[in-house]
Amino acid sequence: MKRYRNGEVWDFEMETPVSRDRADVILGLDGGAAATVCVCISAALPSFAGRLPNPFPVLARAVAGFSNHNSVGESAAKETIEKVMAEALLKAGSNRSAVRAVCLALAGVNHPSDQERILDWLRNIFPVRVKLFVENDAVAALASGTMGKLHGCVLIAGTGTIAYGFTEDGREARAAGAGPILGDWGSGYGIAAKALTAIMRAHDGRGPPTFLTYGILSMLGLSSPDELIGWTYADSSWARIAKLSPAVVSSAEAGDEVANRILHDTVLELTSSVKAVVQRLDLCGEDGKDSFPLVMVGGVLEANKSWDIGKAVVDCITKIYPGAHPVRPTVEPAVGAALLAWNHVISNLVSDYGR
Repeated sequence: MKRYRNGEVWDFEMETPVSRDRADVILGLDGGAAATVCVCISAALPSFAGRLPNPFPVLARAVAGFSNHNSVGESAAKETIEKVMAEALLKAGSNRSAVRAVCLALAGVNHPSDQERILDWLRNIFPVRVKLFVENDAVAALASGTMGKLHGCVLIAGTGTIAYGFTEDGREARAAGAGPILGDWGSGYGIAAKALTAIMRAHDGRGPPTFLTYGILSMLGLSSPDELIGWTYADSSWARIAKLSPAVVSSAEAGDEVANRILHDTVLELTSSVKAVVQRLDLCGEDGKDSFPLVMVGGVLEANKSWDIGKAVVDCITKIYPGAHPVRPTVEPAVGAALLAWNHVISNLVSDYGR
């Protein structure tokens, strides 16, 4: 374990050492395209009888900026992750010597080589005895709705989008989640990008007039669609573009046909992602009626005045797979990541006890 890997980020450990009778802790981290959240929980949590406590007992929570290495670069992502972990431990009055397990759930982790590279980096930060896990952020989102157990399908639709599923025997599959350039059109970014395109098409005569023009220009304080060109390319970060998606919902609720078409297409995109995962894993069983949790996470899936994309997706899915059981998590994905690590710790303890 390196004491000063990232500047002075771990200096607090010298100033406030943890006593020998310190309580063991677990770190769970959710790193998405919009923010990075790390929570610190006790490793001695009681077993849950079918339902998580509300509120969930979090010892500390820390928030930082983006940590998707595909959008901010690997060095910046690692710096953000290390700082937010240190901050969570500092707030909890703990340090790395008390950590039993760490689970990082990160957007942009799409291949075993991504996992191994990050694990190698983590091994230089934490003591050898610490159990380390690296997953895609969708895995933590699923765990947030299943008490840390990996079974069923999760649909995330926020800045980005992905559908991810697991069977009880450990098989997994995903759909979408390859980023905006490769077509994550069910995301907040996808909604906003289509809206910007529709404004430009309306402006130069290639498309019909749309309320989106007034709504988005007003939101940005711009006076002409021509100014959108400079605004867009000044900083084309995914989260910045995605923040325009509420204006699309407002325009749709005001009756704009173009905006409504964008949202209808979004529902179809998200539904197709879930269907692809369910079919590949056969979550619905041979008769299509087996029960499985469908965990719904992300701002795009939240209800608005008259438009509820999440409900529309659920309605489409349950018509095809009546056994799909929609779940809206009561804890955030970072807690899901911590529960994944906690379940591993508990499983190891049970296994060791049985020997």
